[in-house]
Amino acid sequence: MNIVVLSRNPNLFSTNRLVVEGKKRGHIIEVIDPLKCDLIIEKEKPTIYYKDRYLDYVDAIIPRIGASATFFGCAVVRQFEMMNVFTSVTSDAIIRSRDKLRSFQRLSKAGIGMPKTVFTNYSRDVEKVIAHVGGTPVIIKLLEGTQGLGVVLAETKNAAESVLEAFNGLQARALVQEYISEAKGADIRALVVDGQVVGAIKRQGKEGEFRSNLHRGGTAEVIKLNEAELKVAMKASRALKLPICGVDMLQSTRGPLLLEVNSTPGLEGIETATGKNIAKSIITYVERNRHK
Repeated sequence: MNIVVLSRNPNLFSTNRLVVEGKKRGHIIEVIDPLKCDLIIEKEKPTIYYKDRYLDYVDAIIPRIGASATFFGCAVVRQFEMMNVFTSVTSDAIIRSRDKLRSFQRLSKAGIGMPKTVFTNYSRDVEKVIAHVGGTPVIIKLLEGTQGLGVVLAETKNAAESVLEAFNGLQARALVQEYISEAKGADIRALVVDGQVVGAIKRQGKEGEFRSNLHRGGTAEVIKLNEAELKVAMKASRALKLPICGVDMLQSTRGPLLLEVNSTPGLEGIETATGKNIAKSIITYVERNRHK
């Protein structure tokens, strides 16, 4: 097959792993920067022009689109979809997952447990917002943050008010979430491929850091999920129609609580910790589903 990995940087660990595993299985793999594509829209003949050629020979794509490239990146994925090219993750599913509020609404409707969350339209009544989630400490998250950026732990009412006022002043939309103290700065990342969990790690934030992201100096260890955690991961994947995704959860006294679903999860942390060949699982998923 001719498979295109849509990525801005061919040297990224995840992008490179997909290229290596795809070539091992006999495919022609190409990395294309979605932001350098021209989309040609005309009746019954949508095409994509990249550098000096038309991409009319592509059999399947694997989007690896960062949050900053969501708008145009998803337009490129949608154009491939219009050209009847198989995509491992659809443009609609990426957009759904990137909007934290929208995805939380869908996930709660699917009956998935999550920390109590409040979203308001730049509310001045910060006290009321904090009361809704059970008082301080609270987590305040920008709707469009990634890798732990735009996530703040406010331990007091004054701190929460200051952060919310700052975000409001910047017209940055944020949601307020209850703080799950028993998680102790750790979370679980389950990696789902084709609706099944193929690997899981427990990520622990470094000393004094409530965010567990590996990009922020957190550590990872392999973990075996219990039945409730497996259910949450697979249910979340179905609810957001993301056959490939990273599902982040907290372990709490009331069971696993879903934090976030990532439509382009990094492979480095999870492949390194588990020793599993997840890039190969993704390539074989594409092979199995291209002709469906």
